Formats: sequence, structure tokens, C-alpha cells
Amino acid sequence: MTTTSSAASRGSGLRTSVQRFGTFLSGMIMPNIAAFIAWGFITMLFIAVGWLGGWHPVSDLLGGFGNADAIGWPGAMTALAQGEDGATFPQYVGLVGPMVTYLLPLLIANTAGRMVYRERGGVVATIATMGVIVGTNIPMFLGAMIMGPLAAWLTKQMDRLWEGRIKAGFEMLVNNFSAGILGMILAVAGFFAFGPVMLAISAFLGTIVDWLVGFSLLPLLSIVVEPAKVLFLNNAINHGVFTPLALQQVEESGKSILFLIEANPGPGIGLLLAFTFFGVGEAKASAPGAAVIQFLGGIHEIYFPYALSKPMTILALIAGGATGVTTNMLLGGGLSFPAAPGSIIAVTAAAVNPAAGGVGNLLVVYLSVVLAATVTFLITAVILRASRRRDLAAESDSFGAAIAQTEANKGKSSAALDALRASSASAAPQAAGTVTATAPISTIVFACDAGMGSSAMGASVLRNKFKKAGIEDLTITNQAIANLDGTADVVITQQQLTDRARAQSPTSIHISVDNFMNSPRYEEVVEMVQEQRKEAE
Repeated sequence: MTTTSSAASRGSGLRTSVQRFGTFLSGMIMPNIAAFIAWGFITMLFIAVGWLGGWHPVSDLLGGFGNADAIGWPGAMTALAQGEDGATFPQYVGLVGPMVTYLLPLLIANTAGRMVYRERGGVVATIATMGVIVGTNIPMFLGAMIMGPLAAWLTKQMDRLWEGRIKAGFEMLVNNFSAGILGMILAVAGFFAFGPVMLAISAFLGTIVDWLVGFSLLPLLSIVVEPAKVLFLNNAINHGVFTPLALQQVEESGKSILFLIEANPGPGIGLLLAFTFFGVGEAKASAPGAAVIQFLGGIHEIYFPYALSKPMTILALIAGGATGVTTNMLLGGGLSFPAAPGSIIAVTAAAVNPAAGGVGNLLVVYLSVVLAATVTFLITAVILRASRRRDLAAESDSFGAAIAQTEANKGKSSAALDALRASSASAAPQAAGTVTATAPISTIVFACDAGMGSSAMGASVLRNKFKKAGIEDLTITNQAIANLDGTADVVITQQQLTDRARAQSPTSIHISVDNFMNSPRYEEVVEMVQEQRKEAE
């Protein structure tokens, strides 16, 4: 018994470690996805081969091409360029190049620094990463993802050296000068040492990708990616590994297949369509709605419980994913910027870029989605048909258990899974416990890993409940667990995250829920505040 418990504990600890690492990797990229999309649209519209390239002098100005003397826009940044005849002329720098070279890596570095050591870490991380950027000749996304956290960690360790030893009145002087000097040292080190090392690493990783493509082995990545999506439920592989390499390829060829290895919606829609036609019970009833959410909304996690309820279908996802990758590899399909979320709408926007091949590239990408969906659908259909009688006879709660297992794998709940559970008759409500408060409640925070999405929707639900109860002067917000600072009176989290939230904010009242969208615990919170205010009257 002890051996079994120890093994389970080790497995849980390993899973938690993987979740934390994956959350950290994707946490550097995901808050900045809007900037990547903005850069993608600017590229699509204003580069020389873009939709508006050459159409008007303003397009030349924004795209960073054309003769600046001929356009004559005063004050804009220029650089010398060389024409076909060898003569040099001033050319506008534009938006495309500076954004991918400076803005995007610096945003990643700042986000990473803040994750490690708040604003102070973000500032030093940004300074240090600037040295890495100017020390290389390619976009330094990988460099930002390594130097950013490292610089923030070093800042944190530096501050500990004289914590509590600075004389009153000298705190600001010491803090500002120490951070500035450390940032300068790291920027210089980044320029001369770190930058060239990252350049070599980027070249090595690029060589591996080229080798996989050259030997037609890129589809084998699906053997790792598809199970990882279902079992770990995070974007570590996509945003932590593929996105930095893909953006480097975009600089060279205008698109990258790596953006589609994880984000292709084909395998997910194929799986859900198979459950729609050949599933049983609640899985069959809820699959059509889940298919709409997955394909149009881009919430891939909605199909993970279906795969977990029938683990053999993971083989279908691998086959479908490999089919999509093969199609794009053979026909040259790819995206110009990350499709986040992985909706067919986002995929379309990222595929239609003229620099990537325009409509021709879009058709290839669509074909990869259709073929991936078809292969997944056919294999899943065979698996479901083969076990249909057994499933009907058992009528077990495997689907409800799969939803719970998905949340356990992920380490957090989400609005998509909550909606899926709400549509399942097998979902059991959580027993309500008694919530009491000794201090006045004015601030309630919903906390999850990322601090967005599901927690935001939960906060909205509770806000509406208080509004109906006639209480509108409470502050109800959502935050990432890492950003909890102990000032919240009440913290509401999904069960698997309560311990982490309690450690981050030990003085708050902590409430655990299974379902952010419709938990009976919300009524307790409303009643607690109402009772508290009656007593104060």
C-alpha cells in the first residue's frame, strides 16, 4: 500500500512539475500573442508582396521598402539600402523589421522577467535581452526565452544580498543603480557571449527541422504532439518550442509549417464528428456542440475528454495529425504567424498572406485540415463501432470521469470543460461546505494558472449573482495564481489549484470549486456577504 501511494505521489509530482514548466514556457508567449498577430497582419498588408505593397507610398513607408527620397516622408527612420545597380539609397525601416527584431523578443523577455521577479525583473530582463538581440542577425525569440528568466532570477538573487541592510533613505538609489548596473553587465555579456551561443543553438535546431523535412520525418512529431496535447493540456510544445523556430522560418520564407503541427484543427474536428455519429450516451449527445466550439472557437481542449474516454482514439489523433503535417510538407503549406487560438478562422487569416503564397497556400492548408479530419474520423469510427455494444451495455460514467481526468491532467478547470460537464447528465454536483468570514469582504479574486479565460468567465458569473442580490460595490476580478499578493479577501480556485493559491495568499479565504461556470459555492459566497452586511447594520 505504501509503495503504491509513493508511486502515485511521484507520478502526481512529476505531472505537477510538467504542468508548471509548460505553464511557464507558454506563459512567456501567450500574453503577447496579440502582438504576433498584429505583426502578421502588418506583414500581410504592407510588405513588397503584400496585399497593399506598392499600392501607395504609405504602404512602402510602413512595409520598409522603396526609395525614401522618392517618397519624402519627413522624420521617419531610414537606413541605407543597395539597389540592383549597386548604388545606395535611403530606405525606410518601416514596421515589419523592427517589430520582429526588437518588439516581439523584448515583449517576451519582459513577460518572462515579470513572471520571475515582477516589474523589476521585467526591466532587467528587457535590458539584458537587448544585448542578445543586437549581438545576432536573426530574431532572438529563443534568446529572449532564456535570457529573460535568467536576468530576472539574477536580479532576485542580487537583491537578497543586501535585503534589510540598506540605510533608510538610500533604498531607491541602491535599487535603481543595482538594477541598472546588472542590466548593463548582462547586456554586454549577451552581446559578446550569449548572443553567439543562441545563434548557434538556433542554427542547430533549424538544421534538425531541415533534416526532418529533408528525410520526410516531420510527421513523426505527431507521435509526441498529439498525446502531449491530451495528457498535459498545455501549449508548452507549440508556443515554447515551435513558435520561436517558426518565426525564424517566416523571416526566411514568409511562412512556416511548424505553426500547424499543433494548431491544425483537423484531428480534433474529425474525432468529434466520429463521436457525433458513432458515440454513445452523453459523449454522443454533447459532441456536435463541442465540434462547433473546437473548430470555430479554437478551444482544442474541448475534445480531450472524448479521447480520454476512449484512449485508443489517441492513435487516430496521431494518424490525423501526421496526415496534416505530411500534406503541408509535400505541398508547401504553412502559416505566417501563430494561429492562436487554433480556430479555422485564425488559421485562414494566417494562411492567406501573399508572402506565404496567398490563396494557393490557403487551399493547401485547407486540404491538410480536411485530410487530417478525414483520417481521424475514419479510424475513430472503426474504434467506436468495434466497442459500441460493450459501451451500450456498460453505460458507465467514463465520459464524466474523462472530463475530471482532463482537468487533473491540466491542473486547472476551464470554461470549455465546464460547459461540457454542464451538458453531461453524469456530472455530479460538489457538496457545499460552510464558508465563514471574520473580516469585511470587499475583494474577491478568481485565480487560475494564466489568469484569463475560465477565471474571467467565473468572475463574470459571480458578479451577476451579486448584482441580482443588490450588491454592486464589491471588487470581483480574475488573476493568475502567481500574481496573488495577499490583498484579496476571498480567492476562488479550481480544486487542483487551491493549495498553490493558499501558499501564495495565506491570509485570504479560499474556496474550491469544480465548475467555474455554475458552482453551488457561489450561492454560499453571496449569502456570506449578505449575512455579514446584515450584522453590520
